[in-house]
Amino acid sequence: MTEVQQAPVHALLTDGTTVRIRRAGPGDHDEVRRLYEQMSAENLRLRFFTISRASARQAADRVAKSGRPGYLALAAEHAGRLVGLTEYEVTPPGTTADLSLAVADDWHHHGVATLLLEHLADAARSAGVTAFTAEARSENHEVLKVFRDLGLRVERRFDGPEVHCTVELTEDEEYLRAVDTRGSLADVVSLRPLLRPRSVVVIGAGRKPGSIGRAILRNIATGAFTGRVFAVHPEVTSLSWAHAYPSLAELPEVPDLAIVAVPAPAVPDVAEECGAAGVRALLVVSAGLGPQQAAALLAACRRHDMRLAGPNCLGLANTEDGIRLDATFAAHHPGPGTAGVAAQSGGVGIALLDGLGRLGIGVSSFVSLGDKYDVSGNDLLQWWESDGRTDLALLHLESFGNPRAFSRTARRVARTMPVLTVDAGRSEPGRRAAASHTAAAATRIMTRQALFTQAGVTATRTIGELLDAAALLHSQPVPTGTRVAVVSNAGGTGVLTADACVDAGLNVPQLGADLIAELLAVLPEGATATNPVDATATVDEEQLRACVNLLAGHGAVDAVLVTLVPTAVAAATGDDLVRALTHDPGPLPRPVVAVLPAQATRVELLAARNDGTVPAYADAQDAAQALVHAAARAHWLAQPRGTVPDLTQVETPRASELVASFLDDNPEGGWLDPRTAAALLGCYGIPQIPWAWARDEDEAVATAERLAGADGRVVMKAHWPGLVHKSEQHAVHLDLQNAAQVRAAHRDLVTRFGDRMTGVLLQPLAERGTELLAGVVQDEVFGPLVVFGLGGSATELLADHAGRLAPLTDRDVHELITAPRCAPMLFGFAGSPAADVEALEQVLHRLSRMACDLPQLAEADLNPLLSGPHGVRALDVRVRLVPRGAHDPYLRRLR
Repeated sequence: MTEVQQAPVHALLTDGTTVRIRRAGPGDHDEVRRLYEQMSAENLRLRFFTISRASARQAADRVAKSGRPGYLALAAEHAGRLVGLTEYEVTPPGTTADLSLAVADDWHHHGVATLLLEHLADAARSAGVTAFTAEARSENHEVLKVFRDLGLRVERRFDGPEVHCTVELTEDEEYLRAVDTRGSLADVVSLRPLLRPRSVVVIGAGRKPGSIGRAILRNIATGAFTGRVFAVHPEVTSLSWAHAYPSLAELPEVPDLAIVAVPAPAVPDVAEECGAAGVRALLVVSAGLGPQQAAALLAACRRHDMRLAGPNCLGLANTEDGIRLDATFAAHHPGPGTAGVAAQSGGVGIALLDGLGRLGIGVSSFVSLGDKYDVSGNDLLQWWESDGRTDLALLHLESFGNPRAFSRTARRVARTMPVLTVDAGRSEPGRRAAASHTAAAATRIMTRQALFTQAGVTATRTIGELLDAAALLHSQPVPTGTRVAVVSNAGGTGVLTADACVDAGLNVPQLGADLIAELLAVLPEGATATNPVDATATVDEEQLRACVNLLAGHGAVDAVLVTLVPTAVAAATGDDLVRALTHDPGPLPRPVVAVLPAQATRVELLAARNDGTVPAYADAQDAAQALVHAAARAHWLAQPRGTVPDLTQVETPRASELVASFLDDNPEGGWLDPRTAAALLGCYGIPQIPWAWARDEDEAVATAERLAGADGRVVMKAHWPGLVHKSEQHAVHLDLQNAAQVRAAHRDLVTRFGDRMTGVLLQPLAERGTELLAGVVQDEVFGPLVVFGLGGSATELLADHAGRLAPLTDRDVHELITAPRCAPMLFGFAGSPAADVEALEQVLHRLSRMACDLPQLAEADLNPLLSGPHGVRALDVRVRLVPRGAHDPYLRRLR
């Protein structure tokens, strides 16, 4: 049975209260006894099946003897008080454990029991426990409901007045959804004092007009905040916008939200004072906190149930009726609207607020995350998902605390609203985890792109591109494909617009004869309608409207892009061609986008008569890129969610034993020898070409004779610990056809590498096929990334790779195989034999499973992975292990 080290964590209960989950031990004897002694007689009876007070002492003694194999007790504490306890003790033969659970009487219905069980189940899984068993009285409806609502499979067997419950600990999708729901509800409740406060205090609103605290106080007052506003200043009794008090203790009421704008050294003490007074949320705009100050600030927030935004941030805002809070030091109040915005950079936040205001989209709520000690983009996504106002989520995230939890939340939220981000940091040099091909391919850029792609997040390169996409997604239906009809009143601009569409990856198809005829019937003489559609300078408003409506209503294209330049002809006739796009009696089934080169601003939303808007761009490239993002979102929405398949021929326990044995012998980790690497891949059914090990020249000759295929040819590869790039070291001899050539090759390797070489591998010469690369890299932040693409000696030169974060669904695997540029080679390009795609999919699924099962797997590299019509086989394998513990990214806990 594996020993579990349970580090203390903080997590939210259903009412937003923060509790600390930690391992209980000998030092908790008195607290455990007090927990039980303060229970009512009825709750004691339900817990112990007796009302004897001796049960409290016996339970405390059991916890005090912790440390024995197969036993774990977890405690939930609040403000230093033990409010809940759960324990398991393994019963022979060691895969099932008896469970006990207790919650203080005054803490029932807060979610303490469920939260404790989630953490205990996670620890038990890591220790190899597969099920909990528990005895309960049949009238103990509360504990039975806790088991039933966990999301795990529960079997109940009634035996008179008792119920025997068995809780299976398998973490499946149903369980993760239940955890998601509980976590989201708790998160939203905890954020209410921050985003919907009834009263606010500004601490550090100085006398100087230019101080940040004073600027925030002014914005709160002039922004029409509906709650009460206070200020704390030790020397001033009255400020321009609020009555000032010398200390927090002298306020007439405890505010929900405290805004802290004091020098960094004073921040921890102010936070402690706020927490002790009962404040429920902090917004810390102060910057420059050192490590000790940062730790003290966060500790005060955890100790006193306060959520924290910042530090080092611009502030926050909520424009909804009944709140109207602008607690920022931005120059302008954010306009009310429906876009939720979260930004780590204050400057980016201001740019997004200004851009959304100019477009007329406005903001539902805004949070400047700053250094992001606590409240994160994940929290905000869950808030916007439930606030009833937000229909567009915009994020600027420079770092991720828990990317896999973010991905899970984002892919759920993206089903209901567009989620957009600026992909910051793309120019940062790709981080190489090690020297293997897979690690070299797996840059942080690829990892972030995989996260966004799988989660359905629209990732843009600049703030301008983000606002371009937001304007289109806010105002128009998403295109169901990439076919675009280009319409212009000047042929040259139409050609440039068509070029921009093709450059962006859109398709400008030639229109059918029937549709061309219909278009020419409504356009002026001299028009052409093959696509681009040149409506000519003489087109009037009604003709243009008829043309656009005809195209937008026809199934030949997925979007209509109209580029218009002002002409003297239109001015003379009084026609407003732009009005042809906005004055329509009803919405069109496909998006209509305008390009107006004479427009002063990059993008605008033109008000339409049907209460909608039409996006207008000054540059066709911006319009085309926005359409690409919208089409990608439509494609993501149209795809099934995907499932992680069940795999046969997987021996996880055996793989874990191999890993543990290697790390016992190599505590620092390292590269596996060929035998162990092959055995590990064998545990997951990953096919490899036959191979054998030879220690000397004579053994190499005998092995070659045994392995040689019908043509008698073999490959010899040198090996020594740490050898990664055999080709670069010239440590490979190919196409050896007889014993003499085998001997000569072995002597060459011995001559050049000497005592470094521990032996050679021999393999039959592989048949022809496509050389691919498949591998895994464990990122310490993002988790395992599966990489796939073109392999062989040129893999790094051509850099034709794609990546997806594990665990891979069937949809992820399909996209991973089709994403690289070499993908057509796998499907019979130019008459070449098609690959066994199903076998490729299996390899990727099995690599994903191996990486998820084994957190110690730092990287695995199958290169080349030979693919042909008759299957897939790894010709060369490299695996590196490091000592690393399991970490459940979906377990509920605060940062």
